[in-house]
Amino acid sequence: MRWLVGWSSATTGPAAARERRSVLPVGAQLLWGDPDPLWAVGDWRPDEVRVVQADPETRLAVFGVCGATDDQLRVGLFAARGGALRHLTAWPGSYTAVVQVGRRLTVTGDLAGARPVFHTPWEGGTAYATAALPLADLIEAGLDVGHLAALLACPDSPEALGAGTPYEGVRRVPPGHALVLRGGAGDITSYEPAASLAVGAPQLAPEQAVDGVREALVEAVRVRLAGPRHAPDPDGRDGLDPGPVPGMGPAERRAARGGPVPGVGADLSGGSASGTLALLAAGLPGPPGSLNGQGERLLAVTFNDRATKGGRSAREAELERARSIADNPRLRHVVVAAGEEALPYADLGRGPLTDEPGPSLTSAARHRRRLLAGSADHLVGHGARQVLDAHPARLADLLMDRRRRHLLRPVTALAKADGGSAQSALVPFTVYRAARRLARTPYGAGIADAARRLLERRFADEPVTGGAVDASLAALTWCRPGPAARWLTGEALAEVSVRLADAATRTPGAGHPGERRARAALARHAADHRVFEQAAEVRNQRLHAPFLDNQVVLACRALPDTLRVQPGARAAVLRSVLSGAGVRDLPPGWGATSHATHAAAVRAGLRGALDDLLHLFDAPLLADAGLVEARVVRQALRSAAEGAALPLDGLAELVATELWLRRLLTRRGTCWTGEGARQRAVAGGVVPRDRL
Repeated sequence: MRWLVGWSSATTGPAAARERRSVLPVGAQLLWGDPDPLWAVGDWRPDEVRVVQADPETRLAVFGVCGATDDQLRVGLFAARGGALRHLTAWPGSYTAVVQVGRRLTVTGDLAGARPVFHTPWEGGTAYATAALPLADLIEAGLDVGHLAALLACPDSPEALGAGTPYEGVRRVPPGHALVLRGGAGDITSYEPAASLAVGAPQLAPEQAVDGVREALVEAVRVRLAGPRHAPDPDGRDGLDPGPVPGMGPAERRAARGGPVPGVGADLSGGSASGTLALLAAGLPGPPGSLNGQGERLLAVTFNDRATKGGRSAREAELERARSIADNPRLRHVVVAAGEEALPYADLGRGPLTDEPGPSLTSAARHRRRLLAGSADHLVGHGARQVLDAHPARLADLLMDRRRRHLLRPVTALAKADGGSAQSALVPFTVYRAARRLARTPYGAGIADAARRLLERRFADEPVTGGAVDASLAALTWCRPGPAARWLTGEALAEVSVRLADAATRTPGAGHPGERRARAALARHAADHRVFEQAAEVRNQRLHAPFLDNQVVLACRALPDTLRVQPGARAAVLRSVLSGAGVRDLPPGWGATSHATHAAAVRAGLRGALDDLLHLFDAPLLADAGLVEARVVRQALRSAAEGAALPLDGLAELVATELWLRRLLTRRGTCWTGEGARQRAVAGGVVPRDRL
């Protein structure tokens, strides 16, 4: 795991500096020193950490993939010296910027939340990092059980989660905001353009908005191709300062590590978004995957799941589409055949400790198998659905903006998706009525209603079969319980209900419901993507999710709601993006969803790992913390394995949280060293003793 860490202290002087230097991050490289030091920790590549300096007290560090030139970085530094942050967040790529101007430090997050910033009070000042676990180690934080309850009960509701983390005292900077430190005192400020926040602001024409998405995506992909591609150097230094491995050459080291091949790759399985990135990367001028000036073909990976009995025709169709797309001299196609060993819930006993729990912990082995066949820089389509699709609550936004006629096509498509049942004729009226009810419900009343639903355990109308109509109706609310909420104890639900009730009275209700729900869904997905990166991490590999870049998020937010809500809007936008980039010959069926095959794989994995899962919940830590009853969860696992209509996503969240707790409590060591560091992990004190 790679992260940056630093702090700003209120006290200065030699004695205070010596005290702070007694605690140092393990395996770190110092970028600048006292009184407000900054370190890079982990296997950062040389081109992923850039520092520019105007004078001894004015400097800028950029971590990650950033498309700015050195001159542009200097311009951004001079702008930030005057207090402007827009320049620091407007460059292509995915990165974190840290600016020091005298005793003022500014640390920027991103709009989606895939590159978060955390902070905590420490030694009379503030410590910050791009990972929460090191800060929890630093202050010996306890486990915030209330936050875990909110994460399970309402995972995509910022009103329940707030700015907290699973660790007491460690806070998260919200997406679209920056942490500003002045002499140790912290402040959170928004840098998001005012136009993207304004309600009722004039929207771009559909063609102009799609052109903006294409330009942003092409530039995001170009940044991943244009930067210096990383390969092990002759001395074996794969990061900033890991040192050589004695007795092994570069080829032997890579083979022993099982790392990816050098170059750039992408997925051809997984949907139209990852396929779009592959085609854009292959179609850009110049050699794709250029490594040290030598042209290489882009490595396209298709994951072929042979373990699920159902959905064979869908798998064959997907494989045929991938082969058709890969019939390109600039692509090299690899098919990864997987059996039962790669099903979800396989190999749960091993895995790294992530910053927080996430559903991807249940399928990390499956994803790692695919990523091992990829390249050192691998493009994934994560976030495309969240930034391009219309959240169902946007139907209420159209009503609030007096655009009723634009509801006709989406509600008609939902009626067709209902399968032609006897009730299909009522679907348009039912959806319209739900959208109108949401449009007329004030924000505070909607949040308060969600709090009451938790207390009354009203989950009967939650979608469990994956039907489009049920899912849309359930999403037409300001806030709703998550899929795992039905299995939480009354005590846990009551605690989350109190959080929601407090938010209903103190949080400003500006904005339309669809816009707020879409931003919350993107933030939750970005957080899950970060857990995915950590859980499925392959040594020497970088995962790139261009759809989560700031510029791509902004371009997608400019898409009119009237375009978003139309059936097949995401596939249509991506087709236009590819057509504008010169890619027009797409195979039949391109853009088809793969939810059915994914659900089949999850249920097959659940059946195969049922005994292990039941053993996991014999004496779960979640029950010790008062969040669930072990008997209830075991019964739900048995019922789901037998085919009962239960929300499988909710079970995955429960299993992932239990796994994460166990890995946290069995962890040994700490992220810090020195005389002032306690030689024990944060796990030694994370769970309150009165709960365990």
